[in-house]
Amino acid sequence: MRDEALPRFHGAGWQTTSLTSRSAEEALDLARVAVAEQPDVLAVCGGDGMVNIALQALAGSGVPLGILPAGTGNDFARYFDLPLGDGAAAAGRIVHGPTRTIDLARIGERYFGGVLAAGFDAVVNERANRMRWPRGQMRYNLATIAELRTFKPLRYTLELDGVERQVEAMLVAVGNGPSFGGGLRITHGAELDDGLLDLVLIKPVSRVELLKTFPKLFDGSHVNHPQYEHHRVRRVSVAAPGIVGYADGERFGPLPLTVEVVPSAVRVRA
Repeated sequence: MRDEALPRFHGAGWQTTSLTSRSAEEALDLARVAVAEQPDVLAVCGGDGMVNIALQALAGSGVPLGILPAGTGNDFARYFDLPLGDGAAAAGRIVHGPTRTIDLARIGERYFGGVLAAGFDAVVNERANRMRWPRGQMRYNLATIAELRTFKPLRYTLELDGVERQVEAMLVAVGNGPSFGGGLRITHGAELDDGLLDLVLIKPVSRVELLKTFPKLFDGSHVNHPQYEHHRVRRVSVAAPGIVGYADGERFGPLPLTVEVVPSAVRVRA
């Protein structure tokens, strides 16, 4: 992917510095050093995890993000309709595309751009991350089927813009963007630049019903299900026993977690 992109950058007259890391920690260090030099674009080659690393360095810097999508889910790239698996075409979008300013979500000092999974979706993510095969969306589908056998509704304590609520739910997701897991539009309708987070609940349903509803996540039609609930908030705290929160496919830690929106936090060249 990178080797396909570099000739497009050079053909446009851009000077490039190519950086390669051996770990997530090293990648973040390299990104921060690069951003400190105020390049025209910080282009990352990888999936949502690599984008998430870049966001930590880019938030508030004014340096635009470019994406060469080469991951499993590529949800952040999907938000901008970027071509998947075609480095030259993605590079062309970075060179010629407009720059858009978007919000980020923040947990403590750590940012994410997509969706925080904090229920059945998080349990699926844990399993999918342990799987070596298959790649892409099918990995999440198989993990979903496997977890359905034993999963039960959870008791949540939520705080929505300062208002506390107790609720039972199968799934809680907090979205800055509309999808996770390779195109599952769990927070369908979420806008990247509205200054708000989208909180979605799927209240208790049978395992069969959850399995029937799952395909509707691909087009967002699950929003019509009677057990679906949606709120737009600026700040939300989510607590439930035994659940580890995932955002942008990365492990953010056990609940409780508090998420707040950071308006106009990063620029994306796409």
